[in-house]
Amino acid sequence: MSKIISRNFVKALPFYLVFFNIPLIAIVAYLGGWWISLAFIYFIILLNIADLTAGLNPENLDPLTPDTQLFWYSLLTKIWPFAQIFLIYFVIICLKDPSYDIYARTALMVVVGYSSGIGGFVIAHELIHRSNRIERFLGDLLLGTVLYGHFRTEHILVHHRYVATPKDAVTARYNESIYRFFLRAIPQSFISAFKTEAALLKRIKKPIWSLKNPFYLYATLAFLFLFIAFLIGGTHGLMQFVLQAVIAIILLETTNYIEHYGICRKYLGDGKYEHVQPRHSWNANHKVTNYLMINLQRHSDHHYKPNRRFPLLQALEETEAPQLPHGYLFMATLALSPYHWRKVMNARVRRWRSMYYPEITDWTAYNKGTNPWPK
Repeated sequence: MSKIISRNFVKALPFYLVFFNIPLIAIVAYLGGWWISLAFIYFIILLNIADLTAGLNPENLDPLTPDTQLFWYSLLTKIWPFAQIFLIYFVIICLKDPSYDIYARTALMVVVGYSSGIGGFVIAHELIHRSNRIERFLGDLLLGTVLYGHFRTEHILVHHRYVATPKDAVTARYNESIYRFFLRAIPQSFISAFKTEAALLKRIKKPIWSLKNPFYLYATLAFLFLFIAFLIGGTHGLMQFVLQAVIAIILLETTNYIEHYGICRKYLGDGKYEHVQPRHSWNANHKVTNYLMINLQRHSDHHYKPNRRFPLLQALEETEAPQLPHGYLFMATLALSPYHWRKVMNARVRRWRSMYYPEITDWTAYNKGTNPWPK
């Protein structure tokens, strides 16, 4: 038994890479000065170099592995919410030191936002997919720390249902720049989440202001974390908390942009679309980013089997799912330049179309994101 536990721990250990964020940022926040630049070097340069050089990870765990053998994987997701909360407020406490100027304060909270986005949103995404109430609440806690609680409703009830269709706000359209995507997707995702909860309440004959509306929980957690930030750091602490949340939200929506850019499901008529398949999400098997973001890049399998825990997500081949040329970290940087993004990705979208839908010759409606799309 001890050998099995040891073996499972060793297999899970690389996914704990995300926890390196905590001591790294805490130390540079304590030391201040030029040390802060080390965190940027790590996130923007070193991780990208590691991802580009480490290659792919085609290894798959048996998808039928029981939860009893996934203890070390699930423990990671249960510990992280408390680690993230600690980090945010620890840095705000450090920034009470008057020796920090506005540039250092801003830089540090941007780095914290990187961690909240790369670690927090990704692990929250894993937790809200679980049926266990404790895990779902931990996911809500994480979303509260980035003021984006409605993501649970939007992701589970809207995105997974309507992904790769015009009804999904966070499916990036063909030729849509990331900046236009931000302006469209961020407000639309909130609106669609609110309308979805209102419709669910109406179905059980409850008003929108019913206490069953989870938006009360989303708002309560957000205000609670904001209030703690204000108690610790006053107005500056409040602004610093909001800044890291904004950075995390930008990273989340950048990830959404990458995951489904230009992908669409076939329209069947009568408002219906084909079932979600692995081909309806971009996939990546790059080793370092998959460790850092707990297999989020195996997104094709996630949408095909949403209830699978992250270690059981499968690395799919190009014949099964479209492949990104690089991991999310590099692709996020590429997306900042729409010209270079289109130069790399539009050709891949067209190749995806010819591979999976050779019968469709007119893609005009798809390109515009209009509904209905052609059969």
